[in-house]
Amino acid sequence: MSIWQVDFYRRPLQDEAGNPLWELVVCDPGGDVSAVAFCPQPEANATWLTEQLQAIAGTSKISPNSQLPDCIQVFRPQSVSLLAAACKNLGIRMEQTRSTRALKQLLQQRATIYPHMSGYTRQPYDPVKLEQPPPMPLPENLWGDQWRFGAIAAGDLLLAFGDRPIPIRHLPHELLPLQQKIASTTPIPGVIIDGGRNSMRLARWLEQACPAYLSYIPGEPDGLILEAGLVDRWVLTTFEDAEVRAAARNFGDRQHAAKGLHFLLVQPDNSGMTYSGIWLLSNSQ
Repeated sequence: MSIWQVDFYRRPLQDEAGNPLWELVVCDPGGDVSAVAFCPQPEANATWLTEQLQAIAGTSKISPNSQLPDCIQVFRPQSVSLLAAACKNLGIRMEQTRSTRALKQLLQQRATIYPHMSGYTRQPYDPVKLEQPPPMPLPENLWGDQWRFGAIAAGDLLLAFGDRPIPIRHLPHELLPLQQKIASTTPIPGVIIDGGRNSMRLARWLEQACPAYLSYIPGEPDGLILEAGLVDRWVLTTFEDAEVRAAARNFGDRQHAAKGLHFLLVQPDNSGMTYSGIWLLSNSQ
């Protein structure tokens, strides 16, 4: 399946008429090839986008066969509506995801160019930072019986979950420890939820929420935050117990040692016989 990572948003630039300039940036997931086009804000619409994507497909190395991609990935909420309309015009599937590492690296590189361009406005600009809402509490009717921190050796991850009959499975190939060049003995940390009778309901809710990564936030009380969708944030749980806090710090240390890799596992109970959902996540996307 061919994939383009795409961003379309205004930059700290303006044209001679004083109109803010919007920039279309397209790259492949490897970041090896890219294409760029500018337009003044009054022309920033789905029609312009549709025409530009068609032109890129016909002339860019991104599409050596002069074909449109099967999927376009978007990480910026402000780009979604226009790109969704353009994708509909072109018959392309659009995926909203935070995992656009190549595109974000390209945008950071391009941000160093703008100060040297005519029309630079000197406005504060961060090419990949998104406004984040405060975290919301997880719906009470979803929570299970208990939860805990856990870990599994990187080399055992696929053995444990790869071929099991798990209804909801999210193990992206690019995040697998082997692809991340993580040693097989490295512990991959995770959070395990025994959902009881709510197990499948919770797993289905998580599937719709599209988990991105988990983060431990110290405070009064401490908490686990689930980052999901493009900018959604959920309080997975809070705790004040000293032992749990120590386990949470260990979870964070192991995340760092595993290059951000971690997992979220939902199961009916701790028998190890059945699972409802497994997500392999990374906070370095």
